[in-house]
Amino acid sequence: MLELKNVSSGYGAIEALKSINLRIDKGEIVTLIGANGAGKSTTLRNITGLVSTRSGEITFEGAPLNGLPTHRIVALGISMVPEGRAIFANLSVAENLEMGAYLQSDKAQIASELERVYTLFPRLKERLKQLGGTLSGGEQQMLAIGRALMARPRLLLLDEPSLGLAPLLVHTIFEAIDEINKKGTTILLVEQNANAALKHSHRGYVLETGSIVMEGRSEQLAADPRVKAAYLGEK
Repeated sequence: MLELKNVSSGYGAIEALKSINLRIDKGEIVTLIGANGAGKSTTLRNITGLVSTRSGEITFEGAPLNGLPTHRIVALGISMVPEGRAIFANLSVAENLEMGAYLQSDKAQIASELERVYTLFPRLKERLKQLGGTLSGGEQQMLAIGRALMARPRLLLLDEPSLGLAPLLVHTIFEAIDEINKKGTTILLVEQNANAALKHSHRGYVLETGSIVMEGRSEQLAADPRVKAAYLGEK
């Protein structure tokens, strides 16, 4: 579904990605784990056109994404939940969700997606008129995911969805990620909580200073002594 071939990228003189190769098949949850500054967010920003690719090729369902503006990439079926959520603090929950559907014109479909979001996150339905900025961190994360789903993506990119959340809310968010995937959405998950990420994904890649150093099925990575020592806090 998505493929990155020898993709390099960076900011000024800094090379953030060094010829990475990555693929995601339809229906998978694929996770990208690594330390802060490894290039995980840059990878997502390259896929969505927010950062230019210096070399290499990114394709989605066989079509090249290189050089496309972000709104065209969203229209093709890719949505991102950014790190830090980036909700519209001065808009209500309902207005935030409407913003996610800005490319959709079928009112019946929009209503259907709204119901899907409410089923996934009943708390959002209870707070429709509340301003986004007054929600708790966990509720804001639910809203950011719900807003991305309103675009009806076939591929959902999640950047650090558990960051700063209490353990109980982390569990809720990962249950929602599983449910979204079961309903047919393919997911690329960037996550520092490697333990949770590997439990809730099919395959994974390990990124270190802009290079992919390991890849494999999630259970294999979770059992690897190097991954255990570096990312799972085990010896």
